[in-house]
Amino acid sequence: MSETPTTEPSGHPPGAVDTLTAGAGHPAGTTGTPAAGHGRPAGADENRRQVLYWRLLSRLFDGDEQPALEAASVAIVGDLGLPPPLLDPGVSVDNLVQRFPELGEELRDLLTEREHEGGGEVRRAALVSKLLLNVFSTGTGDVSAGDLATWQQDAGWFERGMGCEPGGLRARPGNEELAAVLAGLEGGLVKRMRLREVLADPALARKLTPSMSLIEQLLRDKSNLSGVALANAKALIRRFVDEVAQVLRTQVEKASAGVIDRSVPPKRVFRNLDLERTIWKNLTNWSPEDQRLYVDRLYYRQTARRTTPARLIVVVDQSGSMVDAMVNCTILASIFAGLPKVDVHLVAYDTRALDLTPWVHDPFEVLLRTTLGGGTDGTAAMALARPKIADPRNTVMVWISDFYDNRALITDFEAVRRSGVRFIPVGSVNSSGNQSVDPWFRQKLKDLGTPVISGHIRKLVFELKNFLT
Repeated sequence: MSETPTTEPSGHPPGAVDTLTAGAGHPAGTTGTPAAGHGRPAGADENRRQVLYWRLLSRLFDGDEQPALEAASVAIVGDLGLPPPLLDPGVSVDNLVQRFPELGEELRDLLTEREHEGGGEVRRAALVSKLLLNVFSTGTGDVSAGDLATWQQDAGWFERGMGCEPGGLRARPGNEELAAVLAGLEGGLVKRMRLREVLADPALARKLTPSMSLIEQLLRDKSNLSGVALANAKALIRRFVDEVAQVLRTQVEKASAGVIDRSVPPKRVFRNLDLERTIWKNLTNWSPEDQRLYVDRLYYRQTARRTTPARLIVVVDQSGSMVDAMVNCTILASIFAGLPKVDVHLVAYDTRALDLTPWVHDPFEVLLRTTLGGGTDGTAAMALARPKIADPRNTVMVWISDFYDNRALITDFEAVRRSGVRFIPVGSVNSSGNQSVDPWFRQKLKDLGTPVISGHIRKLVFELKNFLT
């Protein structure tokens, strides 16, 4: 063990791996030397931990085995009573758990900040190394449908280690940076896949699990697909749309139910009786002699909500940088189109604008009619959207873009806002919450009193639900 390092690793593996490993070996809220395990001094356990993490870093950076580190790691894993496949990057985490089910519970919440039993730091380091190596070391060269499916399963175990269910990390606030790294890794794997060949083979196509990265590639390449490949691509898009729609529908249902219309007098029925206000307002009628409160007026809660149909105009930038936002907002528009008394219109644009309102109830059909990439000219979309404003005070316009666009648009935005339309600029409604927005437009829209919404789609859901219902 003379070659074993005696200081903590200082490298920076891809995907913020260093921040994850930094705290994985200590109980939450503790610092200093960990407790010794198996009768060894604390320093010996610390060195064994470092060996495992140095091996992880070396494999992440160049993928080549370092004989001394590998031999030392094998000895450590064996001494811990862990199975040897734990060190084999060719064995998926999912396969490992199937063969050794007892590891499943150990991997759950492994990377969360929680209290741990003392003396288990080396064992946790071995398990953490397995999760990180399988997820963050994606190799080079061509990727098969099976490779992608395996990585997605391993990413699911990584999310379980972070305290989420598979797919939940990207939807949880506070993990935006890490979620973006995972999305980038998945996107890289999809780009290395011979997707057309996979789609042409039904057996391989069935191995594909829909994801935003995969859907983006399918939408970009759909004009080059035909026959079986096109049918398989449509089936994957449909599956993804249905899955996302279910999640968004739940968010819409959980959001607040809209603003009370206080111009409408309350219905004078028992279920609307405001008992607390009635008592408070009649306290002057309290009779000490009778020990009774005489009520000369009843007060009722106002419950009336919007009665006139609201119009929602959604304008979506379909340039290459806005795929995630376009997919989410297209599905969201279809959900609101299904609500009573909401009239939804959908416009997509790049250098030209396309009115997709006839298909707004079916996001699958909308996505098939979009063309990703190209330039951006929002003035064409505004020319198509403004005539749709019939009753400004009862209209909301949602503009989804990164706003790297014609700066003359700010004049149109100001005019729409002055007319009484509720204007909501959105820079990001994707799963990771990361999106670049033109700083010039961001400041101008803030000065206009309509700051750009950036972050999770829940923010947009909340704004729309309050206005439309």
